[in-house]
Amino acid sequence: MTRPADISWHVAHGRKLELGPRAAIMAIVNVTPDSFSDGGRYEDVDAAVEHALACISDGAEIVDIGGESTRPGAESVSAAEEQGRVLPVIEALRGRTEALISIDTFRAETAWLAVGAGAHIVNDVFGLQREPDIATVAAETGAGLCIMHTGRDRQKLPDVIDDQFLFLRKSLETAEAAGVRIENIVIDPGFGFAKDTGENLELMTRFGELASLGLPLVAGTSRKRFVGAVSGREASERDAATAATSAILRLQGAAVFRVHDVAINRDALAVADAILAVRERLELGEKP
Repeated sequence: MTRPADISWHVAHGRKLELGPRAAIMAIVNVTPDSFSDGGRYEDVDAAVEHALACISDGAEIVDIGGESTRPGAESVSAAEEQGRVLPVIEALRGRTEALISIDTFRAETAWLAVGAGAHIVNDVFGLQREPDIATVAAETGAGLCIMHTGRDRQKLPDVIDDQFLFLRKSLETAEAAGVRIENIVIDPGFGFAKDTGENLELMTRFGELASLGLPLVAGTSRKRFVGAVSGREASERDAATAATSAILRLQGAAVFRVHDVAINRDALAVADAILAVRERLELGEKP
């Protein structure tokens, strides 16, 4: 149980985010009609912008803007439709906040346009393995790059951590070949993406093993189905259980937390950060 190492996450437009001393929160802003827990609530540009600003007021350092639902069975949308949803939101936020803006997309074209519109980070749920040119976008723009593991559309290894390393090392090779700087990359193990409840819980239990990748780790458990399986709650009622997973994963080494409800997770993470600070002082032989 150690605090993640202090590191600067470099992102586009000359910005960076200091990671390590305390947990960083990435707020989910779905500009979609069909996301699994909040579909349609922020489909309007003004509603999405106001929600993002509220999340920032609650303590989010990053707002993650998505224009296509990634829930299982969701209908795909065209690149033009995705861009029509997210670009106006990014452009509006750029002039109203100093918080970092992330684009949640697997499309290189959307990523390029989003960074041009003001986004600082590209969050790819297919880990550069659906449209590898996203790595080129990150390299050429200096965008922060969140590489997520997924089990979708592929044969997984039986061991959850072995499969993480198999997938993510391939993604990191793609990023390196494109010229993405290591200080621009964070890793998301992809809770809920083609993983059943047992696999998700094992991944939480063994999360610390991912530290050997040497990169900051993102935790995205918010309102996921396995959280509902454990808590017995419907998607919109899973924020308290999500906050519990956030605190546990902070103690396991996660640095960034992608969540729907910023305030409840901020409070849970403050407790985890306080425990890590005491632990660090005790290991140095100091009084807590």
